[in-house]
Amino acid sequence: MTVRLGEPFDLGRAVSDVEALLAAPVPGPGQTTVDRGDPVSGEWAGTDGDGFRIVPLWESADFTGLYDPEWNQAAAVAQEHLALLGHELDRRWGPHRTVGMRVAVLRRHRRGRPLPVLHQALTDRDLLGDLTVWDLAADRCLALSLGQSDGDAPMVLAAILSTRPVTEPPE
Repeated sequence: MTVRLGEPFDLGRAVSDVEALLAAPVPGPGQTTVDRGDPVSGEWAGTDGDGFRIVPLWESADFTGLYDPEWNQAAAVAQEHLALLGHELDRRWGPHRTVGMRVAVLRRHRRGRPLPVLHQALTDRDLLGDLTVWDLAADRCLALSLGQSDGDAPMVLAAILSTRPVTEPPE
């Protein structure tokens, strides 16, 4: 669960949250990865680590009890939110690129190889969807991810800011 549970998707708020993320400081090299929780609810409010920050932008209701076609419809709504925000950010910063996550992460896992710290943080938060990435400057990459831990769990749309290029985890 995130601090965004129960909030309807609002494009203006999501863009504002992305802008706030871009204006915030990013932890420097060697920083230990730390999850931030809401002081009242304890729900996930973000993750900070070595050269990156991750923040939730939206969380769906859970999918418990949903089956085809309702499950597919709920998943399509989440994908629409990602596409709508991606379109707005494309308008601001130009076309994004897509970075695959799931296959590269699974390959490394099967081989017993550790993930780079950003990819590990995304995996720990079940943000394994492909990343929608904008290279904003030499030291600033912004990415969006839509993830779900299992078929009944809510979908989470998150923004990632990295001071390093965001790429697939190397083989």
